[in-house]
Amino acid sequence: MATVMEIIQGLSQVAANSYDGARDEDGKRKEMGLKRDEEISIRDKRVIDGFTMKVHSGNKMCVAYTTEVLSKDLLESKGKYEDMLLQNVSDIVDFIKKEYRKVTGSSLSLTEIKETEPKVEVFQTSRVRTEVKVIVDYEIGGLPDVHKEKDSQKEKILKGMEKWLSLSSDKRPQNDTRKAEKSDK
Repeated sequence: MATVMEIIQGLSQVAANSYDGARDEDGKRKEMGLKRDEEISIRDKRVIDGFTMKVHSGNKMCVAYTTEVLSKDLLESKGKYEDMLLQNVSDIVDFIKKEYRKVTGSSLSLTEIKETEPKVEVFQTSRVRTEVKVIVDYEIGGLPDVHKEKDSQKEKILKGMEKWLSLSSDKRPQNDTRKAEKSDK
């Protein structure tokens, strides 16, 4: 079983291998599930999209996918655009798992946390363009929950403090040759 540090280092290497234009060992472009992976002709506009990963709360990880869309495409989709964005996030998670296996030689378990709904944030950058950001939380399998560890550490520290406080005494040591003061009697 991998340690927390090994999993974090593996995810860090996956993030490092996911730059725009990344190629595998055979020289082929890596397919990450992004729009920019698709071949475009020289006259088409360059698609701007990407993703980030953040590990937080011990065994939780959030994947954020950002893309730029035309406002008219967003309005014409009639609510189906969110499903397409969530599919892109799913493709990105598949890429993360596949690349993690290549980097570390072991598998990575990511399960979507159903209690937290995916967040879709829409920012209008101009009258024509809109930026969309989708944030989905996942639980990393094989990592212990940090909150349980913190509770056990608190208990251990409290027991140590109680033991140390129980060592106090009102008796004076034998080698103390000072005159007894009123508060010492």
